[in-house]
Amino acid sequence: MRNNYNQRSFNRGERGQITENEPKPLPLGDKCNYLCPYFKCNKRALMIQTKYSKGSPYRVGFCRWVGDTCITGECQYAYCEKRALLPGNKCAFATNKKDGNFDIDKEFKGSDEYDDKVKDLLSKKLGKKNVDLI
Repeated sequence: MRNNYNQRSFNRGERGQITENEPKPLPLGDKCNYLCPYFKCNKRALMIQTKYSKGSPYRVGFCRWVGDTCITGECQYAYCEKRALLPGNKCAFATNKKDGNFDIDKEFKGSDEYDDKVKDLLSKKLGKKNVDLI
């Protein structure tokens, strides 16, 4: 008889894609969240506690290994099952949503200001003055 300790079944689409049957990620802004269903602790020390403040409940992540609140993506033992945890405690699912409205024209609008500075720096590195690189 097989061990049924892990009942969660994943419908694997493309890498990093979420299909309809899977739970949705829960980032806080662009940061990773310990309440996300994909956030895991490699030490298995994450425990979600329900606390009450003025009669209203809220959930807090508690690290049993350290004995303090969870610091989410800043911890060296934190990982994401979907490989969406980026450096700086960023969630790839949250950043993908923001990148959909990216406008390339806005990015290059101020590039004229930097052209002269870049040419000067490169000419100093090459040892020549007033070199036209472009």
